[in-house]
Amino acid sequence: MSPRHQKEIRPRKQPRQERSRETVAVILEAAARVFAEHGYAAGTTNRISAVAGVSIGSLYEYFPNKDALLVALMEAHIAEGQAILAAAASEVLVPGLPLRQVAERLVRAMIELHSRDRALHRVLFEEAPLPPRVRRQLEAVEKQVATAMAAFLREHPEVRVSDPDLAAMVVVQAIEGLTHKLVVHGRPQETEAYAREFVRLVTGYLAG
Repeated sequence: MSPRHQKEIRPRKQPRQERSRETVAVILEAAARVFAEHGYAAGTTNRISAVAGVSIGSLYEYFPNKDALLVALMEAHIAEGQAILAAAASEVLVPGLPLRQVAERLVRAMIELHSRDRALHRVLFEEAPLPPRVRRQLEAVEKQVATAMAAFLREHPEVRVSDPDLAAMVVVQAIEGLTHKLVVHGRPQETEAYAREFVRLVTGYLAG
């Protein structure tokens, strides 16, 4: 991705007045609906402005193109995910809790995160181009969770892995990848059965 394109996907300006913030919120809400319904290719700025009920000029006042809208939605999703995972980690990454209970809570938290608008999630992280700064944000969240997980693994009596840092990263990446595919591409009726198997997989790996 060229430096010029990286510049283009940033918002043109930050809204400072309440009315401007409301306009941006309406545009982003419309963008989420349009991308979820029509996908990346057909999610045009004209369609988004029509759904938002604002002129195309008002949209371009804040977002230079649809990729800038996508990046804003991605960053909001990452922030939401960080809060969900941090809450889950603070609840269960305690040495006294059974390993299976910890694995189940983390799997459930990741399923909850991916379940927040499945169609939009697929567009954001599978169809749309992923800018370097968004990729860095995702990696930072992953590292944050893995660091907390590694500290937990070092102290838990059930854990048998030889390298807690590596194992923590494997667990975080495995849970993220498996739950993403399950929620975004699977069938809702399969969720519970697969979630139980994910928990068995993680628990067996750490305690085996």
